Amino acid sequence: MQPARKKTFHGVTIGILMVKTTFERLPGDVGHAGTWDFPVQFRIVEEATPERMMALDSIDLVGAFTRAGLELAAGGVDGIATTCGFLALYQDRLAAALPVPVATSALLQAPMVSRLLPRGRRVGIMTFSRENLSAAHLAAVGVPADTPVVGMPADSAFRRSIKGEPVPAPVAVQRAEVLAAAGRLMREHPDVGAIVSECANLTPFSDDISRAFGVPVYDAVTLIEWFHAGLKPRAYLPPD
Repeated sequence: MQPARKKTFHGVTIGILMVKTTFERLPGDVGHAGTWDFPVQFRIVEEATPERMMALDSIDLVGAFTRAGLELAAGGVDGIATTCGFLALYQDRLAAALPVPVATSALLQAPMVSRLLPRGRRVGIMTFSRENLSAAHLAAVGVPADTPVVGMPADSAFRRSIKGEPVPAPVAVQRAEVLAAAGRLMREHPDVGAIVSECANLTPFSDDISRAFGVPVYDAVTLIEWFHAGLKPRAYLPPD
């Protein structure tokens, strides 16, 4: 048995590294505390602005995320997640650098989901920005390069809201845009049997997508709930 870790805060299993944003996060978003049925500990990575997260292929923020992750682990969390699926690019480096397990991106689920599907069906990916989700992001978490990917349009209210427009777009407008993007994915790739949403800001609309198109949807919330279930398994039997 490993010795008990010293902790500053207690009763928090999951720590979440947050991109430094100012937009309103909806219930269901990874960065909204009300999303979770268990307590989480947030930590903002000050250097990680949305603009810099879109450029991870050309800049290196591993140090910033490592420092923030070390602070969360020292404080007492048992596992670390993030609010940005583009951090798939850093999965191996952060897992190697931090003393607790790390789940950087909803994209980690794609290889497993592909194994669940009937013959002739494959995973499709929805992302915040198709132009910024590179083959390197996919390769970093074992996703085939030919996986269908659809992004939110650059001029969409959804993307403008996340980039910090003074007045966020109404939820109904964002929902309509997300469903339109999902519809484009399904039309262009009719063999898609499940969707993995890279972007943690898409998670409030996963139910809408699944009901509209009749496919399972996996996102950052399903990843972190699975992650938490292993870090803190449900107790069925009384202790000895």
